[in-house]
Amino acid sequence: MIYDVIGWLGMILVLVPYGLLSLNKIDNGKTYQILNLLAAIFMAIGLFPKNAWFSFSLQVVWGLVAIITLIKLSKKDKK
Repeated sequence: MIYDVIGWLGMILVLVPYGLLSLNKIDNGKTYQILNLLAAIFMAIGLFPKNAWFSFSLQVVWGLVAIITLIKLSKKDKK
């Protein structure tokens, strides 16, 4: 039950920021990427006990992309 709740929260954390980005309410910056990372973590937690490995793997990659993007944004900010 708790895994389902966490997974649903992750799904919301994917859709809401994506909608805001698409409507030009936020930019593709740190906030968006942090929400992507949190979404990937929450969804991965929700998927892990279900043995949904293809979806779990997608969330791992999604999270890694968010981390890489956050690192690049941090380096850009330091310049």
